[in-house]
Amino acid sequence: MAAYLQWRRFVFFDRETVKEPPGPDGAGGKPFALPPGIAVCDSGRGSLVLFFFFPFVCLNCDLHMEGQIWFLPRSLQLSSFQAYKLRVTHLYQLKQHSILVSVGEDEEGINPLVKVWNLEKRDGGNPLCTRIFPAIPGNKPTVVSCLTVHENLNFMAIGFADGSVVLTKGDITRDRHSKTQILQEGSYPVTGLAFRQSGKTTHLFVVTTENIQSYILSVKDYPHLELDTHGCGLRCSSLSDPSQDLQFIVAGNECVYLYQPDERGPCFAFEGQKLIVHWYRGYLVIVSKDRKTSPKSEFAGNEAQNSDKQVLNIYDLCNKFIAYSSVFDDIVDVLAEWGSLYVLTRDGKIHVLQEKDTQTKLEARKCMLFRKNLFEMAINLAKSHHLDSDGLSEIFRQYGDHLYNKGNHDGAIQQYIRTIGKLEPSYVIRKFLDAQRIHNLTAYLQTLHLQSLANADHTTLLLNCYTKLKDSSKLEEFIKTSESEVRFDVETAIKVLRQAGYYSHAVYLAEKHAHHEWYLKIQLEDIKNYQEALRYIGKLPFDQAESNMKRYGKILMHHVPNETTELLKVLCTDYQPLGDNEGSGILEGKKANSEEFIPVFANNSRELKAFLEHMTEVQADSPQGVYDTLLELRLQNWAHEQDEQIKEKLHNEALTLLKSGRFKTVFDKALVLCQMHNFKDGVLYLYEQGKLFQQIMHYHMQNEQYKKVIEVCELYGDQEACLWEQALGYFARKEEDCKEYIAAVLKHIENKNLMPPLLVVQTLAHNSTATLSVIKDYLVNKLQKQSRQIEQDEQRIQKYREETTRIRQEIEELKASPKIFQKTKCSICTSALELPSVHFLCGHSFHQHCFESYSESDSECPTCMPENRKVTDMIRAQEQKRDLHDQFQHQLKCSNDGFSVVADYFGRGVFNKLTLITDLPSGKAATTIEAGLQRELLIHTKRST
Repeated sequence: MAAYLQWRRFVFFDRETVKEPPGPDGAGGKPFALPPGIAVCDSGRGSLVLFFFFPFVCLNCDLHMEGQIWFLPRSLQLSSFQAYKLRVTHLYQLKQHSILVSVGEDEEGINPLVKVWNLEKRDGGNPLCTRIFPAIPGNKPTVVSCLTVHENLNFMAIGFADGSVVLTKGDITRDRHSKTQILQEGSYPVTGLAFRQSGKTTHLFVVTTENIQSYILSVKDYPHLELDTHGCGLRCSSLSDPSQDLQFIVAGNECVYLYQPDERGPCFAFEGQKLIVHWYRGYLVIVSKDRKTSPKSEFAGNEAQNSDKQVLNIYDLCNKFIAYSSVFDDIVDVLAEWGSLYVLTRDGKIHVLQEKDTQTKLEARKCMLFRKNLFEMAINLAKSHHLDSDGLSEIFRQYGDHLYNKGNHDGAIQQYIRTIGKLEPSYVIRKFLDAQRIHNLTAYLQTLHLQSLANADHTTLLLNCYTKLKDSSKLEEFIKTSESEVRFDVETAIKVLRQAGYYSHAVYLAEKHAHHEWYLKIQLEDIKNYQEALRYIGKLPFDQAESNMKRYGKILMHHVPNETTELLKVLCTDYQPLGDNEGSGILEGKKANSEEFIPVFANNSRELKAFLEHMTEVQADSPQGVYDTLLELRLQNWAHEQDEQIKEKLHNEALTLLKSGRFKTVFDKALVLCQMHNFKDGVLYLYEQGKLFQQIMHYHMQNEQYKKVIEVCELYGDQEACLWEQALGYFARKEEDCKEYIAAVLKHIENKNLMPPLLVVQTLAHNSTATLSVIKDYLVNKLQKQSRQIEQDEQRIQKYREETTRIRQEIEELKASPKIFQKTKCSICTSALELPSVHFLCGHSFHQHCFESYSESDSECPTCMPENRKVTDMIRAQEQKRDLHDQFQHQLKCSNDGFSVVADYFGRGVFNKLTLITDLPSGKAATTIEAGLQRELLIHTKRST
């Protein structure tokens, strides 16, 4: 009784008496009353199903109603049909089907009949009776004590007063599809039956006055298990809903027991004589006798006088409180229908218990519970009524505030943790920022991260808590979660750990989550582990490895030059990440630009040279900057080397690089480098490659290498004739005895006719050591050649004059004397000439038809026309050249910028043509002939040929 008294009481149901509906005149409001003598009742499918034991007279038909089953719908309009001739003893209305099963008697004696009614089908206005069969087991007469039907219509169990249980398996609505058998025989009356369905397993609970048993109906032979050795009275057992795991409830006078199919569950000490037990929407409904003693009992001796009152209690077993308690007069039964509980009493009244809505219950209860600080009970109540998360969060918050104010910070943080997702985290964090409460704050922040609701600030705060507490184990557990379970901002965590000095943890986090920049920054700037940083870069994909080497290459080169150089060699040739064996070939051909890494080698010339030489060997098409830098390096090393052997080797290496052909596009740059380092052979080689012959000669002149000057003229004089002239001028300016070299130059000038004799004399006049004997042979030879040339020119002139005279005579003859045509053959077909014929002054004759066929012009001889055209073309070209020369002279005289005019005509090639004409030895003589005479002579010469 003590346990019962500890349960708190609430009023979660509103009690009202059912009243009659208003009549046509609007009158109503009187309590509704059923006929007296309710013997059996049940509910379902929208009606209360009743049987009245005592016969009464129907006011409409003045008949005695016996064996009638009555239906009371929500409209309170009673209806009935004749089910039995005498009486009805049991009713069972299925909740999911319009099937009513009844047990009653049609004749006197113990012979109960079971009838199955289909309420949706009619037979003469009454429900259709689909099946009738006797209830007694075998031929032994006994009274039916209880009845239950499975909602799947495949099982029906009937209990008897002699302890027997009859089981019907199959379709209970038909005889042919079902089988009835005796499940058990006993000596104690059966007081309760209940089916329990769990998955595909069906159990039947059987309770008598002395024991409780469980049968497995889904297994052959129906094995059973005795659960307890005490029972209960009639109507004192029920089956709970899934909220209590479908447990079988048995109410004894001392306790209420709950049973699973294979064991006994919890029990509750609810004392008192139990009369009725039902389960309704998670509540246990118990009707028991009111054992209160009247005040007169104190004066009436020891005999207690009991009242006729009955107490109805509605228990919430989960939350352990009484949801409603009230006293009634002589309760017949409690039925559940239309979402409410209906209490039927002997006086015919119907009392309805309407459960309050969840919000009203919670508001009323929370108000009282909060005043009494019964937060746990409020939470359980809210959960059992499926309060939304917002409502639950508010209860947790108030509970947490209550515990916090009491100083129970550990308990408070647990309640605040339950508000995560609803309550703003800053509300909780502000309360626990004190250093003494850092443990509580850490617990809250951990849960916040586990639910993936933390932001970067929360991560920072949690990590700072770990570092303040120096809790390395928790810190490692936090950061070493699997990648799919990461619930924090990784970059923020790395920053905090680095700032706190937990470098190893920060590095682990950066490596695990591929924050390459942070990993390298910590390794290089904080830990100073350059080898590890270099190894890590070697494992990165190409793009990331390239960018990080550009960023950190100088630092790595300073501390680990050899290893860094090797990695750069790989990166710029055929890079594959270390340990990447699967994707070999995928990155094939990905190479970094080696020129971009040259700045990395600042102050590391030895490694730079090794890197550049490697690149030129394995990658011939390396960028030009690689070759330029390598050339500069080799020239520097050559210039500063003191050892002659090594210097010679470096000299050969530099010259070999120059001769590799990689400096054609950067000729000037290579030349400047060689000049800066005074690399003589390289300068001369580049002059030669650039056809800068004058520079070669000037180089030798500056060094006073006379033989080299002569050699240059001999080698390149044919390509650039002015070299000999410059050499002559060079030697002429020398005050030393250079007769030998001057003689060699003059000999070549004479052979090639490169300079006029007068210019030679003028050039050598500046040399005080050059006497007449030096140029004597040159002048003699030159004068002799000119004499011979003059003789040849005079002979040619005489020949041209004679030829001109002859041609003029022919012209005069053609003009003054007749021309006799004596040709006998056609000049085209060579056949005998016949009239009509065509004759030309040149002496050619043609058949008229041959002339018309082959001639292109009526006025020209077909035979002479090709040669004549050549002559006319030559004359026209000479006239054009003459006109062009005149025009050039005119523009040159009138222009303010004569150089631009010369450049313009030079671009047209005019000077090239003039040079060709003037270079001829007989050019001066040829220019003395008249233009007209040349044309006539040329035409005549062509004709004669």
